[in-house]
Order: sequence, then structure tokens, then C-alpha cells
Amino acid sequence: MAWSESGATFPGQAPIDAYGNGGFRFAEMSHRGSILCLGDGVHAWDVAAPEQLDMTVMGKLLQALEVPSFVLLGTGAAQVFPCLDVRRAFMDAKIGLDPMDTGAACRTYNVLLAEGRPVIAALIAVD
Repeated sequence: MAWSESGATFPGQAPIDAYGNGGFRFAEMSHRGSILCLGDGVHAWDVAAPEQLDMTVMGKLLQALEVPSFVLLGTGAAQVFPCLDVRRAFMDAKIGLDPMDTGAACRTYNVLLAEGRPVIAALIAVD
């Protein structure tokens, strides 16, 4: 499943080494724009602002997930809760959704990854 028009993907999971300046550094590479960190790899994600986190975008992510799981949702420079429809859809699917600012989401992702725990993160890039 392509998550962005570019289809850019890094196979496998990797810790986030840095974030900011509109992108991320991981696995000795850099990526400009937002990313999805899934079990099968790190994917470019065509989301630039929390206002885009509607059912069209988040429903596509929700369909790709397996229960039980949860998503660390990095919403940019500040914590922003997605609309009620999105939160309800994740709750109905029994998939946790934990919105936080992108920096906190990156740090939490790295800790969980280092502990060998299954972790999924949807991270909006920050400047």
C-alpha cells in the first residue's frame, strides 16, 4: 500500500535519530516530510498538518493495522486530538490512538522499539 505519491519506503524498523527542519533522520538517511513507522518499514506519509487527520487519511491507516495494537500519533509542534469520528473509529476497532506532539512521539517510539515492543508511529514533520 502506497502511503504517499512518492512511494518512498525504508524496509524494516529504525530508531528516529533526529526530527525537525521539516523531516526526520533514521537509518543513516534523511527524509523530508511526514512518515509512518509500521512493522514492515518506514514510509513517506502525505500528511503535513493535524487538520488533515480525517477519516480518509486515518481510516486508511486503521485498515492496515492488526488488533491488538496502538498508534503513537505525532501531531506536529503541539498535541492535537483528531476529530471525534477518527477517535471513535479507532476505539471501535480496539486499536489505541495516542496523540502527542511529534517530539514526544519520536522519543516514545524509540524507547518502545529499543525494548523490542511492537510499535507503530504516524509522525507529522515539524520545522
